[in-house]
Amino acid sequence: MAAERGISRRALLIALGIAGATAIPAGAQGPAPGNGYTMPTLDFDDQAVQRRLGSVYASALGSVSGANTIGADRSVYDKAGLLSYPPGTVVRAGGGYPAPQRWTRDAAVNAWSGVSLLAPDVGRNTLWSVVDREQGGLVVQQDNQWWDQIVWVLAAHHHYLVTGDRHFLTQAYDTSAHTLAARRAEHFNPSFGLFEGPGFMNDGISGYPSPPASTSVHSSFVLDHPHTDKLMCLSTNCLYYGAHLALAAMSEALGHPVQAASFRSDAEHLRTAIDHHLWRADAGTYAYLVHGEGTHAGHVDTSQEGAGLALAILLGVADGQRAGRILDSTHWQPYGIVNVWPHFPRFDDRHPGRHNVMVWPMVHGLYGQAAADAGRTEPFALAVDTLAGLITASGGFYELYDSATGTVDGGWQGGSSGHADHFVSQPDQTWSATAYLRLVHDGLFGLTLTDDALRLSPCLPANWGAVSLRGLPYRGMTLDVTLSGGGSRVQSCTVDGAPGSPVVAAGGRGRQVISIVLAE
Repeated sequence: MAAERGISRRALLIALGIAGATAIPAGAQGPAPGNGYTMPTLDFDDQAVQRRLGSVYASALGSVSGANTIGADRSVYDKAGLLSYPPGTVVRAGGGYPAPQRWTRDAAVNAWSGVSLLAPDVGRNTLWSVVDREQGGLVVQQDNQWWDQIVWVLAAHHHYLVTGDRHFLTQAYDTSAHTLAARRAEHFNPSFGLFEGPGFMNDGISGYPSPPASTSVHSSFVLDHPHTDKLMCLSTNCLYYGAHLALAAMSEALGHPVQAASFRSDAEHLRTAIDHHLWRADAGTYAYLVHGEGTHAGHVDTSQEGAGLALAILLGVADGQRAGRILDSTHWQPYGIVNVWPHFPRFDDRHPGRHNVMVWPMVHGLYGQAAADAGRTEPFALAVDTLAGLITASGGFYELYDSATGTVDGGWQGGSSGHADHFVSQPDQTWSATAYLRLVHDGLFGLTLTDDALRLSPCLPANWGAVSLRGLPYRGMTLDVTLSGGGSRVQSCTVDGAPGSPVVAAGGRGRQVISIVLAE
């Protein structure tokens, strides 16, 4: 995972288009059809909508549970000694990459975005596959992309909420606490009250202005460029905020109220710092980053960071009023939400930067879910329709797409050649598939998890018509959920035919049939 999607490990192969030469070895896939996944069915009453949107959901399930769930070599993936055999499988990052793919960000995002829900044993294995056992205890692997480590905390807490696995919770709490302590000791800037490190999705230098991007550095990896280790980015700090709240919730679940209060206090201080340094009241949105060192030290870059805005809404950094202003002011490209807008001067429409004005489905999906969480059916519908169209037109789940044309393209980025190289967009990208699953589960059906319940807060665009998700697993239950009407306000709800609330208690058993009528 070191220099993930940067110049070391895999970017050179990707740039040259030959990464498939070191793909996952034959025979490494899971042992049986389904690979331990529950496979819900998504059915729209309107057959045109079913063909447009429902078929992509089925494809996403197949992509994740099929080729992208692989056998886990103990010597590579079980450094912590916590993987379970069976199933003996984990979820890989995708096709075309060199093996092994022990990459924290991919593992955490994919578990968080659907794998823990649909295949809890595989999700748990995938999370533990990027954890090490050190002298001080369990810790997310300590590599040179430290900013990736913190999303693991959110994914681990989510896994507990999905499964109710108390044994996992205890170990995940220790891992998360050790990891956050290491990051605070090494990468917290007390002068700004923010955490240092590049942006969540931008480990390539094409995702940054110049400076810190330097033409004298012949590398695509962000940390090879001067002062990039001292950047303070919106997305990364939003993830730290969410991780503090996740640790607070884990502390409370384990009966540690003092620790919980401490984590919540630190979270609030961080939120205040994010607002102070990055909120742009005049524009109704957040800035991208603050430079920590160099000639631009203290300077704020006001570019739009897609993942940062989405995470600010999803994790509660932005309150309801600010979330509305963000959704109203965000720039959309013809084919979706991009990593960073606008083009940095060294790129343009004909040569878009790989981590600049390009659509990465995972980022686009996060933004779509943020719109749904805010009850905004129009941008949510646009996000789902746009992503479904990209996937259908390209015939698969690719890494990234040209935001102006919708074509599969890896974008441009400076590298070892000393000039901008044209990269390849790799196929079978797992987090592109789980991005779509997330839009359906967490966006359309509004799955919201707590320690003791699952609440449904759907967001149904009126022109989609009625839709059902059948066979959805939740702890000891199987849920069949039908939505009708249109909007994000629950007008009425029945549970097994009787009037009720759209809430499923965690201790239930068997099949439950839930029907929700929505209104604007």
